Amino acid sequence: METNLAGKVVVIAGAAGESGSIGEVMLRRIAAEGALPVILDRSDRGNTYAEALDRQGIDALFVRTDVTDPDQIEAAVEQIGEKYGRIDVLINNVGINDGVSLEGSMEAFLQSLRVNLVSYWCLTKYCLPHLKKSGGNVLNIGSKVALTGQGGTSGYAASKGGVLALTREWAVDFVPFNMRCNAIIIAECYTPAYRTWIDGLENGDAKLRSINEKIPLGQRMTTPEEIANTALFLISDLASHTTGQYVYVDGGYVHLDRALLPQVH
Repeated sequence: METNLAGKVVVIAGAAGESGSIGEVMLRRIAAEGALPVILDRSDRGNTYAEALDRQGIDALFVRTDVTDPDQIEAAVEQIGEKYGRIDVLINNVGINDGVSLEGSMEAFLQSLRVNLVSYWCLTKYCLPHLKKSGGNVLNIGSKVALTGQGGTSGYAASKGGVLALTREWAVDFVPFNMRCNAIIIAECYTPAYRTWIDGLENGDAKLRSINEKIPLGQRMTTPEEIANTALFLISDLASHTTGQYVYVDGGYVHLDRALLPQVH
């Protein structure tokens, strides 16, 4: 089945993470479908990724952008419009589980909201005129923390809860324009950042085993490739009548009864 993404302009926020990160893997998969990827990120790795894609004959664009700065977002969208004249898809994929708890400062809490929630709103706001013209869609990357809590991360939890609420709100807003909005909810995904955290623990191997044992399907973490596969489906014509949905790519982590788990030794 065809995704029909060829020639479509896909804006991916947070696509310049380390090689193997969710954003970078989505970038590669989307480019492989023939789309025109736009990387919005504050990391100059985005320039390296765009140049690599250009060498493969893929028309990619990197716009260095701090997504907590509305002026930079507005300027980035103007640059995209000048080059391509359209935007077909926006993927909001910025998130930092920053550990801003009730013990933190008000400013730290507000900054967490700016990064993890307000950036989604700003990006969508400025891309919206282009998306209306193309009948495009928005995909928000969410987290289980919005639904399960985690402890010690009030800013991130509040932000990700807001992301899910906005997903449904925007799905309603978009109906008159034949546009869609969905969210992917991630639980435990083995990204380079996750691996770095595990490697930094004194008992990292034991911690990793204990996490894997709690994931019902296969007792393993989700891979970034599995997230990217679902993203491709949701932004493509294959999901043409799917909107306002939270799609869990988590091996059953959030919903399945832990009593069903095998005893792993």
